[in-house]
Amino acid sequence: MFDFQKLEVYQKARLMHKKVMVYLMKCKTVPPRLRDQLSRASLSVMLLIAEGAGRFTKPDKKHFYIQSRASTFETVACLEACFDLKLLSEFELNEFNGEYEDISKMLFGLIG
Repeated sequence: MFDFQKLEVYQKARLMHKKVMVYLMKCKTVPPRLRDQLSRASLSVMLLIAEGAGRFTKPDKKHFYIQSRASTFETVACLEACFDLKLLSEFELNEFNGEYEDISKMLFGLIG
C-alpha cells in the first residue's frame, strides 16, 4: 500500500470523485464543457493529494495540498453551475458541499 492510500483525505476524495462520476453518468444533460471540467476537477483533488504525499520535502508536499484544495473549490463551483442549470437539486448540492467542505478542512490541516 502506498502512503497516500492510507490518508483519510485521499480516501474521501476518491469516494467523492466516484460520486461525481456517478452523477455525471446519470445526468446526461450536463453541457459537455461543464461535464469535462467537473470530471477533471474532482479527479484532480485526489491526484494532487497522491502526488503531494509522494514528495519528500514539506514545502513540496504543501504545494500539492494547496493545489488539491484549489481543485476542491473548483469542483464545488462546477457543482453550483449544475445547480444553477437545474441539473442538481438543492439537497444534492448541499450533500456535495458538505463532503467537499470536510475535504477542504482536512487539506487545510495538511497544509498548516
